[in-house]
Amino acid sequence: MQDEGAGSAQNTTGLEGALARVDRAVETSSKAVASLARELKRARAAAASGQMRELRRALDAVQAMASDVVKRVGTAVAAYDVDEVDMLASGAYAKELLAAAETADVAMYAEDDRLLCYPSIVRVLPGEAALEIDRKRARGIRPSIVVAQLAKAQRAGPRFKPAPFLASLVGAYDLVVAGQGKTPGAVVRLLDVYGALTLLPGQSRDYTRAEFARDLYLLDQSGETAGPGGRRLRWAASSGTRQAGVLTTVAMSGQQQRYWGIAVESGRSESGRSESGRSEEDTA
Repeated sequence: MQDEGAGSAQNTTGLEGALARVDRAVETSSKAVASLARELKRARAAAASGQMRELRRALDAVQAMASDVVKRVGTAVAAYDVDEVDMLASGAYAKELLAAAETADVAMYAEDDRLLCYPSIVRVLPGEAALEIDRKRARGIRPSIVVAQLAKAQRAGPRFKPAPFLASLVGAYDLVVAGQGKTPGAVVRLLDVYGALTLLPGQSRDYTRAEFARDLYLLDQSGETAGPGGRRLRWAASSGTRQAGVLTTVAMSGQQQRYWGIAVESGRSESGRSESGRSEEDTA
């Protein structure tokens, strides 16, 4: 028996290829089952009316078609020839997802154990054969479908409120300045600010560096710098964007965006921005 329509999927690899082969094989099996059901209906009608020749012919056809269905189902089972847990755990799935995003012209970058795809953050969960996308479990992990969903999220844009985040950032900044014995308005590393935001046990797990970096970018894009009490955020001028301690995310343009430090000054400061505290790099 030859599996119709499977030829175009024969040369594909990875999870996408395996799922394409299964999809085609199951579709073929479904058509065979539908044909078998129609023949069974004819056999029943022949038995009900006592048309013996028709009954004999229908039963012979049913037997042959049932055997064909079993073979086709076996082909569908054999088509799924991947170990999805191993694929997710080994990093092969992440590479396939990155390749699928590139093919679809959707910017995505690997950063630590996350995949950054503005405005979404994706984490692979091998033990669950699932993904976590913006803190929500996603059981459907077919690469082409995931990329389409991420592209849709890009078009919809982020749901982000800059004022509450800026207020939290200022509060954490004050803790760092006090803890390091610095004067108000001094520059501090954003990694230290992140540490202050996640002081309690488990908070760094609940609010990751990748999420923090993304929120910094969204705050930056909002243009909001006026914090509580009229104090003003300044993206710190530093060469740290080329050094250790840099936080990286993906900009709306698809370029990598890097952040290193901030200062929070009194309301007398006129400018809330400095070009060197953040840098946008074209990684194409």
